[in-house]
Order: sequence, then C-alpha cells, then structure tokens
Amino acid sequence: MSKRQNNREEVVVKILDAAEIEFGLNGFNGASLQHIAERAGLPKPNIIYYFQSKANLYKKVLDQTLLGWNDVFDRATFEDNPAEVLDRFIRVKLQQSFDKPVASRLFAMEVIGGAQHIGDYLKEELRPWFVSRVELLQAWMDAGKMQQRDPASLIYMIWATTQHYADFEAQVVALNGIETTSEEDIKRIGDTVSEIILTGCGLSLPSQ
Repeated sequence: MSKRQNNREEVVVKILDAAEIEFGLNGFNGASLQHIAERAGLPKPNIIYYFQSKANLYKKVLDQTLLGWNDVFDRATFEDNPAEVLDRFIRVKLQQSFDKPVASRLFAMEVIGGAQHIGDYLKEELRPWFVSRVELLQAWMDAGKMQQRDPASLIYMIWATTQHYADFEAQVVALNGIETTSEEDIKRIGDTVSEIILTGCGLSLPSQ
C-alpha cells in the first residue's frame, strides 16, 4: 500500500470516528459537518471531499456498524458447526457492545425513528444478507444439526440480547452497581447468554 493510500485511510478513519461520536451525541439533525471536522482535527472541506454530504457520512457510519456486527455470521457456511458459529457470533457482538456502545445506540435511535436515512439500505442490502442467513439456519435445522426454531426470531434474539448492554448501558451500570465491566464479567455474560440461546436450539456450548 502506498503512503498516499495510507494517509487517505487514516483520514477516513479519523472522520468516521469523529462522526460516530457527533451523531451519537446529537443525532443526525443536531450534528454538523463543522463539528465533525473539529473533532477529527481536519478542515471541513476534507469531510466534503471524502463523503460529499452529511447524509452520506451518516449512512457510512451506520453501514460500518452493521458490517462489524455481522461479519462473523456473514462468513458462515453449511459445513460449519452451528454451535461454534452462533457462540462466536454472540460473543463478538457482545464485545462490540462494550467496546463501541455509541455506535449501537446510534443505530438503535435511527431505527426507532423510522429508519428515515437508511430505509433503502435495510431493504436493498441488509435484507438479502438477512434472508441468506435465515436460509443457512434453516438448512442446518433441516439437516438435523440443530433443533427446528424460527430462524428469523433467533437472529433478532441474538441482536437484541447482545445490543442491550450498549443501548441500555446506563441501566446496566446502575443495576450492577459498577462503572466498568471487566473482561471476566464480559466472559461470564457471554457464557450465560450463549448457553441459554444454544440450549434453546438443542446445541451445547463449545469448549472454551
């Protein structure tokens, strides 16, 4: 990779990180490209050069969040062990909720608000992915690799359970009585969530 490409990637990462914070704090309408530029330590024209508009930048932040969430499950195939795939999917999603809670809350606010800015993305890009993952789960079930369950509801359950720790962070902190969650805590939560979901599908928790 050339030095110029490296510089370009570094600038884009800075912009996306700053945009995630700004949109997370102020929503789409309250955020401004000027404030994003200031957070990134870059001139505003740089933002416009790389993303053209606030709407494009907002969609890219949300797209990046979804790609990160679903990457593990996206690469799963029929030959894989469903228990290992689902356990890994749950644990990665859970870790991301603790590492990047702002991104999760931003996506939640967008969807709760009617997905005004990503409606087309949900229908045209996320839905085909979702359908393919439902088909994979159903294929595993039909082959006797796991018990018959509604595959769509299973995906929703994994999303909802893991994202709870980000979207309702204030509640989790207040009820647990701790400000920070240790790696041991995250593993314990992962063990519990994964075992409950996998057991409900007739699967056993993989050896750690």
